[in-house]
Amino acid sequence: MNLYCTRNITDAISWVGGSDRRLALFENLFPIPRGVSYNSYLIVDEKTALLDTVDSSITRQFLENVYHVLAGRPLDYLIVNHMEPDHCANIEELMLRFPQMKVVGNAKTINFINQFYDLDLEGRTVVVKEGDTLSLGAHTLQFFFAPMVHWPEVMVTYEQKEKILFSADAFGSFGALNGNVFNDEIDFDRDWLSDARRYYTNIVGKYGPQVQAALKKLSALEIQTICPLHGPIWRSNLGYLLEKYSKWSTYEPEDKTVAIFYASMYGDTENAANILACMLAEAGVKNIAVYDVSNTHVSTLIAETFRCSHIVLAAPTYNMGIYPTMQNFLHDMKALNVQNRTVAILENGSWAPVGGKLMREALGEMKNMEILAPSVTVKSAVKSENLETLAALKDALVESLNK
Repeated sequence: MNLYCTRNITDAISWVGGSDRRLALFENLFPIPRGVSYNSYLIVDEKTALLDTVDSSITRQFLENVYHVLAGRPLDYLIVNHMEPDHCANIEELMLRFPQMKVVGNAKTINFINQFYDLDLEGRTVVVKEGDTLSLGAHTLQFFFAPMVHWPEVMVTYEQKEKILFSADAFGSFGALNGNVFNDEIDFDRDWLSDARRYYTNIVGKYGPQVQAALKKLSALEIQTICPLHGPIWRSNLGYLLEKYSKWSTYEPEDKTVAIFYASMYGDTENAANILACMLAEAGVKNIAVYDVSNTHVSTLIAETFRCSHIVLAAPTYNMGIYPTMQNFLHDMKALNVQNRTVAILENGSWAPVGGKLMREALGEMKNMEILAPSVTVKSAVKSENLETLAALKDALVESLNK
C-alpha cells in the first residue's frame, strides 16, 4: 500500500513522522488547538537507523512511512533519544516486526524500557556512553547526553556527515505539521512562535540551567540542521532559534512590556486592571497584554511571564486566601522557575483583604522578583481615591520600563 507521507531531509535521511489533530490536551494537561506532530527520522545507508518512534495514536501512518522509506530493507538500529511515551510507544512493535533490529540507548534508557515494557532485551540492545559513535556506513552517529532536558535519560544524536542534530524534545513546538515540515516553508514568527514558547516554558522551563549546559556542550559542533521530536525542522536561520532558547533558559524577557494578569469574581478587579492598562497605554507603553486568569489556560499565562519583563498580578481575597486560579498560576510560576521579573500587585477585598500580602509571600519564594511600590488595594469597587494609587503604580511601571 502506498499510504505513506514522508519528506526527504537529505538524500539519505527522511522524516517519517506524522501529526495528531484530534488530541485536545498534550500530556493530558496543555490545550493544543492546532494539534501536535510526532517526528521520527530514518537514515538509509549500509545500515539503516530509525531515530525515535511516535505516539501510539499515529502508529499506522508511522509504520507505513517507515516501510516505504526502507523499500524492502531491514531496520538495523532504533536510536532512542527520549523514553517519553509520545516518542517510544512503538518500540515493542518495531522489535516484533524487525527481529534483527538493535535498540540503541544509554543505561537509563534501557532501565526505562524495562519499566514501560515486558520485553526480552537480551542481545537486542547497544548501550552507549557520552561521546560514543555508531557507524552506519557513510553516516556516523555521535551521542551526547542532555539529562533533565527534560527527563534524566535524554540524549541527542549528531550525524557527522550531514551535520544534523537530532535534538529530542529540545527546539520543539506544539502544532501539527501541514506538509511544510521545514522552518523556511512557514511563517514561524506569525504561526509558530507562541506555541514554541508555550511548549518550552511549560515542559522544559523548570530546567533552564540544564538547557544552558546542553547548549554549551553542543556549541562545539557544526550544526546545519536541527531535527526536533515535535514541530518544524530547522535548516536555516538557526541563530534565531538558539537566541530564543538562550533567553528562555536564562529567564531573560523577550519583550520590554507589561502583562496584566487579573482574577475577578464580579468585574471590579477587572475594572481596576483595565484602568491601569489604559493609563499605561496613555503613558506610551505598547503591546500591553491583559489576561483573565480564570478564562486563560495557565500554560499561556506561564508563557507570557517568560515573554514579558513586567507583570501585574490583580486578584481578590477568597476564603482568606489568594483567589484559586491566581493561586494556581503562582504555584506554576514557582514550579517552572519563573524569575528575574518586575512585579506589581493589585488586591481587592470587601472586609479583610489579605490577597496582596499572600501574593507577595508567594513571589518571595521565587528568584530575583522585584516587587514595585505602591501596591494597590481596592475595597469592593474602584473609587476615585484608587485612581491616584493606580496612577502612582503606572508611573512606577513606566519608570522601571525605561531603565
